[in-house]
Amino acid sequence: MWFRVDVAQTLVEARGRNCLLMNLTFLGAAGTVTGSKALLEQGGRRLLVDCGLFQGLKVLRLRNWSGLPLPTKQIEAVLLTHAHLDHSGYIPRLLKLGSPAHIHATGATRDLCELLLPDSGHLLAEEARYANRHRFSRHQPALPLYDEADARQAMQRFTVHRFGAAFAPLPGALATFSPAGHLLGAASVHVEWGGKTLLFSGDLGRDDDLLMQPPATPPAADWVVVESTYGNRTHGAPDPLSDLATAISRAAARGGVIVVPAFAVGRAQTLLYCLHQLKAARRIPDLPVFLNSPMAADATRLYERHAALHRLTPAECAAAFGAAQIVNDVEASKRLNSLRGPAVIVSASGMATGGRVLHHLKAYAPDPRNLILFAGFQAMGTRGAALVGGAQSVKIHGSYVPVQAEVIQLESLSAHADRDGLLAWLDRLPRPPRRVFVNHGEPVAADALRLAIEERFGWPVTVAEQDRRVELD
Repeated sequence: MWFRVDVAQTLVEARGRNCLLMNLTFLGAAGTVTGSKALLEQGGRRLLVDCGLFQGLKVLRLRNWSGLPLPTKQIEAVLLTHAHLDHSGYIPRLLKLGSPAHIHATGATRDLCELLLPDSGHLLAEEARYANRHRFSRHQPALPLYDEADARQAMQRFTVHRFGAAFAPLPGALATFSPAGHLLGAASVHVEWGGKTLLFSGDLGRDDDLLMQPPATPPAADWVVVESTYGNRTHGAPDPLSDLATAISRAAARGGVIVVPAFAVGRAQTLLYCLHQLKAARRIPDLPVFLNSPMAADATRLYERHAALHRLTPAECAAAFGAAQIVNDVEASKRLNSLRGPAVIVSASGMATGGRVLHHLKAYAPDPRNLILFAGFQAMGTRGAALVGGAQSVKIHGSYVPVQAEVIQLESLSAHADRDGLLAWLDRLPRPPRRVFVNHGEPVAADALRLAIEERFGWPVTVAEQDRRVELD
């Protein structure tokens, strides 16, 4: 039975009722691919699966400020599927607002969060300062959601668990992480609580990913929550390197600079590996490659520490990740804005929502010789989505920048399973679930996956809705 959450009463009504009754509420990643938060309640106790930032459309970003529809002190634990900010980036805010929660994650996820969360806090504070200096914010003064100190303090709440080892995030509840591919440390989460079992896919990787190992066979569960980022399409090209080689060679031939907005963790490393492979095979010119993200450089070193979680040998890691020129300081970053092509700049963030890549877009988007290349999904409302959609100008730091550069998106390089990959993962479940919930997808993609699951398996399927709650009975 579904009903809309009433802030005043519905999230506390489990008290005094049958302790075996469990409620599931989607507080994010419903109708969108950001802000992942799933609330589980039983016997008056509560935990979150993921605790992500909303990104993209302003109406979504404002949710980061409006908080949760229950007191944060009632959140006692967080089960974190992986480190990307749309799944982890709200953790410092949650704890800052008074949650006593411990954050449960795999070792690699914890290591990546130690890079991502302080960097997120730094960028949020830097953007607030920049807005105050240039007075382009409507809020005076502009304040960050949290800062670097908040994020570093949050890291003290992390508890690390091995894949396959059950642990108790709350009394009477057992949780187990299993490999999900997608990113170092990324996990699906199996929860057993009060005689009921749930499985959260997290973000699922691809069986044929260039870097990551494929997702593990999922365990049986009464209810399954599955992501749907690419629920309405397939990735297509069997050789993703071909499209990348064609695009880079075309831009290099006209002397252009190739700007690649990329997530510092995951996409940046895949792109460096691809560029190394293409250069070694002489499929692209031997042009210079700059990695303008200190965090991406630090994350790259974690691939050596967690070698069992990806496909590359130590020698391949050294060759692929050592070919780029690492740009650390601000002055060197500024000098990249006056490069003479051809050259490649890989810089965060992947959806062009912030970070150093914005300065490169301001410098290179107006020139038709240049190329802006996106290698992953672009959420609605992001600059990346606007650019891919053909925008003739984009707003950066309060001013509109004309876009004359070529813009392309190579979804064949995505780290997410496509529709067929998601269905294949579900097909490996040992038994049919009682119901599947589809989340983490924009409306068309989520509903397309719902229909595909119903047609292929005949299982009951529900698409998650923001701030709606289901009794798992």
